[in-house]
Amino acid sequence: MGEMKPIVFRGDSREALRSFPESARRRAGHQLEMVQLGRDPDDWKPMKAIGAGVREIRVRDERGIFRVLYVTKFGDTIYVLHCFQKKTQKTSSADVEIAARRYSELLRERMQ
Repeated sequence: MGEMKPIVFRGDSREALRSFPESARRRAGHQLEMVQLGRDPDDWKPMKAIGAGVREIRVRDERGIFRVLYVTKFGDTIYVLHCFQKKTQKTSSADVEIAARRYSELLRERMQ
């Protein structure tokens, strides 16, 4: 097995992930582990509206639809920007804004 990349949770994303129902939390954790090993998650899509390189892990269970937004393009670290339960077909503007703000903050920190 290869070297596992570290994960850095931005804002309250770790607490948000921990608040997922157990089965969704396990699935999301497994998908993040795949990313740590350099593989793609089973179900993901690019989130270009948030920023270049941002991806969305899609997790579904009997309690609902859950999302983990992350970026891996900065060296060997995985940055989890935002975790949330999706309530509608379209990702809410509030969730997009949270992830975009954390992405911008990350870019600023990396430029310093």
